[in-house]
Amino acid sequence: MALAPSAPDRALPPVRVNLFSDTQSRPTPAMRAAMAAAEVGDEQRGEDPTINALCERMAALLGKEAAMFLPSGTMCNEIAILTHCRPGDEILAHEASHIATSEGGAPWALAGARVLGLPGARGIFTAAALEAAFTSRAYRYAAPQTLVAVEQTANFGGGSLWQLAELEAVADLAHAAGLATHMDGARLLNAVVASGVAAATMAAPFDSVWLDFTKGLGAPIGAVLAGSAAFIDAAWRWKQRLGGAFRQGGIAAAGCLYALDHHIARLAEDHANAAHLAAGLAAIPGITVETPETNLVFFTLTNGIAIETLAARLRARGILISVFGHGRGRAGLHLDITRADVELAIESFRIAVEGVEGLTADGRND
Repeated sequence: MALAPSAPDRALPPVRVNLFSDTQSRPTPAMRAAMAAAEVGDEQRGEDPTINALCERMAALLGKEAAMFLPSGTMCNEIAILTHCRPGDEILAHEASHIATSEGGAPWALAGARVLGLPGARGIFTAAALEAAFTSRAYRYAAPQTLVAVEQTANFGGGSLWQLAELEAVADLAHAAGLATHMDGARLLNAVVASGVAAATMAAPFDSVWLDFTKGLGAPIGAVLAGSAAFIDAAWRWKQRLGGAFRQGGIAAAGCLYALDHHIARLAEDHANAAHLAAGLAAIPGITVETPETNLVFFTLTNGIAIETLAARLRARGILISVFGHGRGRAGLHLDITRADVELAIESFRIAVEGVEGLTADGRND
């Protein structure tokens, strides 16, 4: 998982190109204006017209009966797990999935359900790998398996795409075995734009699915969880238990509606910028780049420089990236990153990898 940026250091220059994650995207002035003008009401009583409009629109977009507005994707995952599972249950998901690696152990802590990590290249497991992990329901000593979860796109797999046939094969197998299915759709619309497959088509095999608005879509807060009417009704009880309604949350929902109207097609720009960045980095001796499928560029160093040293050198030049274990780095492209920013980042990488006079070992100026 990515290390959080350190506290601001007055000796460092301002961040000029923020590639830490697509979560670093900021609301545009037009989005802010839409939020300020939003019509609001009490969500708990079903009286916030902007939240209601967002949920109706998202249910239609994802092909589900109902939807619920939540502050974050992590809350969507955990409320879905709490709704699908009971203490002692087992969830089958990729070993590098967000629910397994990046949610503070919440499935275990909140639902009392453990995640069994499945192997698979690029963050994607096959139907065969899933079937091999099944335990017999007659074997009373094993944890009951109740949920299969996928992540579209697979973040730590490199922003990689589950193909529709792969999604359908995994979901069909799960349902045949009596398990529910859940899609972590944090970057689902990146997958839609990259593949041309509609969101509802991708989500159709899954009993629950959610979409995050705070990444490439650029909203400051919000995610929507969708499923059957009965599922969302049960999920609302968990929302209440975990903190309750937004009250006049239409201010936040308006940013999400604006993103749906204005920021979906432009995700293709992020994908193009990711491809351009990857090509530029691959041309620098000492960097091995994983070919991006969407807006995330992962890379490793082969010249003996630690990834942390590279990150420090880049930060000294105003470029911010993510650092992962095993010497892996990530750049997340989003709506605040222009092609000129990408060119600046490539040149900064070149200088940082080659080393320049005036930089200390930790990347700071002498």
